[in-house]
Amino acid sequence: MAASLHLTALPGIPRIGPGDDLPAITRAGLGRAGLALERGDVLVYAQKIVSKAEDRFVDLAAVAAGPRARSLAAATGKDARLVEVILGESTAVLRHRPGLIVVVHRLGFVLANAGVDRSNIEDGGERVLLLPADPDASCARLRRGLRRDAGVDVGVVINDSVGRAWRKGTVGMALGLHGVAAIRDLKGHPDMFGRPLETSEVAVADELAAAASLVQGQADEATPIVHVRGFAGTRDGTGAQALLRAPDADLFR
Repeated sequence: MAASLHLTALPGIPRIGPGDDLPAITRAGLGRAGLALERGDVLVYAQKIVSKAEDRFVDLAAVAAGPRARSLAAATGKDARLVEVILGESTAVLRHRPGLIVVVHRLGFVLANAGVDRSNIEDGGERVLLLPADPDASCARLRRGLRRDAGVDVGVVINDSVGRAWRKGTVGMALGLHGVAAIRDLKGHPDMFGRPLETSEVAVADELAAAASLVQGQADEATPIVHVRGFAGTRDGTGAQALLRAPDADLFR
């Protein structure tokens, strides 16, 4: 892996709305940062701007809550219409407590509230935002657009902040990727003393997503696109689904 990594949050990114051209907006941000894309660079996009560009909004005023949603809403103190949207994005509810529902998202990720969010949404109120319908496909489209505009091949990651089973706080996680390796398998590689590693797999896409989160920020920074140079894991891979642990190997379900 590379001995150094350079991450730059692109300045001047405008508010994103449905139908906005993210590759063109990226190109303008790169120009303001004095950067030109090179082969092997990676662009990391915050999930929220991708969802906005793809018009993944839901108006709660148009949602009717069913019996299951109303029951879960009573147990968690959430808006029953919001719970209905969460259930619609989920395949299973794993845990719940007041203010929180932990689910298996239809994409396979385990996360709070199915990623349905109200923060940083213009004219919020009754509108909520869902995750992209297919984050890996979103990354593939962004990659094609960047190749069209810049004439070079780069990797693309969509990241989001998620909680963890063992520790407090949230970290960045790769929801989607294209042209970026998901995992670096070190099994069989020697350690410092020549012993072969037996189980080591490094989730390099998640590590990159977390690094980008540090410069994106989580509140009003308005820097949702990060340029990365020096990442050694740019290649065609299997997408973010490769990062999911099979349920029968998950000791926490």
